[in-house]
Amino acid sequence: MKISVITATYNAIDHLPNLVESLRNQSDKDFEWVVADGASTDGTLEYLQSITDLNLKVISQEDFGIYDALNRGVKASSGEFYVVTGADDILYPNAISTYKAAISDDVGIITANIDVGNFIAKPKEGMAWFYGMGAIVSGHSVGCCIRRSLHEKFGYYSRNFPICADQLFIGMVFKNQVPIKAVDIVVGVFELQGLSSIDVLGMLTEFYRIQVRLGLNKYIQSFLFMLRLVKNIKNVRG
Repeated sequence: MKISVITATYNAIDHLPNLVESLRNQSDKDFEWVVADGASTDGTLEYLQSITDLNLKVISQEDFGIYDALNRGVKASSGEFYVVTGADDILYPNAISTYKAAISDDVGIITANIDVGNFIAKPKEGMAWFYGMGAIVSGHSVGCCIRRSLHEKFGYYSRNFPICADQLFIGMVFKNQVPIKAVDIVVGVFELQGLSSIDVLGMLTEFYRIQVRLGLNKYIQSFLFMLRLVKNIKNVRG
């Protein structure tokens, strides 16, 4: 198995059908779908159990949030690479085939473009000091295909960063000069409904801490943190 799609869910029955339909519509159907569920009670599990036309594996137990769930999903997956999707995201029919065609022996992460609201997101190369993960990949969910064995070297998603653990992991891979390949093709839709869009203060704080942990200039990062706080003050909630 070359590619696994990994989705963390919790009471996601209202969102999953669009994702499921997009998986069914893949031009390359040679992939597995691993759902790491957080003990949903809204019919999510029953809905997933009704799906018989996808190579689906469901694991469900209480967890400590999305990255705890993703860690379980990564460990349960069998693909050499994996793609993360949210329950409300959509993969275009070319997604699996695009990622699979870009795989080579040396590459650690493949990133492709994603549709985010009113714009197409691409990596902002050369500006990791400012954009963090956004300078390396178009996005963690939908926008990158990750070699699973990288977690053996750099660890799994950290519980210390419940909102931005993906930023730390991708940043560590980049810092250690693992080859990352960019493919200039749009592979899906990322929905802006996640925790990082809701808990703005938490997201900004974790992003700042991660940038400093990755060894970027703490004085510049502190200045940028203050600027981002001022810019987003209307969206900060207690």
